[in-house]
Amino acid sequence: MTPSLWLTGDPEADALLSNDPFALLTGMMLDQQYPMDHAFQGPWKIAERMGGFDVHRIAEADPDEFVALATTPPAIHRYSRTMAARVQALAAVIVGEYDGDAARIWTAGPDGAEAQADAKGPRESSGDCADAALVLARLRALPGFGDQKARIFLALLGKQYGVAPTGWREAAGAYGEAGSRRSIADVTDAQALAEVRATKKAARAAAQVAK
Repeated sequence: MTPSLWLTGDPEADALLSNDPFALLTGMMLDQQYPMDHAFQGPWKIAERMGGFDVHRIAEADPDEFVALATTPPAIHRYSRTMAARVQALAAVIVGEYDGDAARIWTAGPDGAEAQADAKGPRESSGDCADAALVLARLRALPGFGDQKARIFLALLGKQYGVAPTGWREAAGAYGEAGSRRSIADVTDAQALAEVRATKKAARAAAQVAK
């Protein structure tokens, strides 16, 4: 069952994120040194300018033309030139390693077999299904992703996307905690977005004091 995400507050941008795994992955990649909700609007801005959000077209686009597309106001990111290259690099990996299907990162088992989706909602994976450690390793290996971003995205999958590989909460660390307000994984409406921002602001202040 397709999830109905609220990550940006823009119905069209959120619909794309809900229906396109590569768009969701791209939004997560853009969530760096930029407001969360604006970062996740990036895929929709690209889709509007390209007439759709196609991983193959993005991967194969002329780099200079794609940079021009990404930097056109409103730009996809504060550092839109750098991020344009990362979006294309991410698309190239999805095409080259996952046959153009970003969802295979969390549906394919160790041998490449597809996990069986459960229409009733989140399921604990077993057998050939990808477990949390494998999903986390695949996410960490993606362009623009590090350990923290990979854990946040894993938490987003488990909390909101109906994807719950075995051990996902433990693998996501603090981001997987139920009821937390630490990251985009916890954003479900405007109030939750404000609470996550407040948590991040408090963490930055505490880090400054610690210095």
